[in-house]
Amino acid sequence: DSSSAMTICYLALGSNIEDRVGYLAFAVSQLRQIPGLSVKAVSPVYETEPVGGPEQDSYLNAVVKVQTGMPAEKLLEHCQRIENMAHRTREVHWGPRTLDVDVIMVGTQISDDPVLTLPHPRTHERAFVLVPLRDIEKHAVIPGRGKIADLLGQVSLEGVAKFAPASMIDGTDD
Repeated sequence: DSSSAMTICYLALGSNIEDRVGYLAFAVSQLRQIPGLSVKAVSPVYETEPVGGPEQDSYLNAVVKVQTGMPAEKLLEHCQRIENMAHRTREVHWGPRTLDVDVIMVGTQISDDPVLTLPHPRTHERAFVLVPLRDIEKHAVIPGRGKIADLLGQVSLEGVAKFAPASMIDGTDD
């Protein structure tokens, strides 16, 4: 239905292998090419210590605000396709990766569907998502979890450092 409402969604990008900046830039450029999806904002890039999983290198993380009328499941398919194009592998749970493109929030949807849990189950605990999200949406509310300002007060910001401006991974001037 082409008259379906446009929904604001947030995607979290992460990379800790090889050309980390390049992979994040690749993700943004691929997102910009998806029909029916428009990129509204890209956060600055943060360098963050890995959370959980095996010993590994630091991540670069960013958050992208997009608007689309497509269902959440379709958005997830696009994100996974972009990960696959970046040769993402999943041998080790929470292990190193070339590129992560996670669907963090889709409007105000709350879902415990195991394929796509919304909002992303650990978003409210992760400074590496909350900090860049705050940069592009200061008054964001994580559905069912609360205001971003309150959530940031409950997590450690240690190991989260600004690394580069948004322009580093977003080749546009807007």
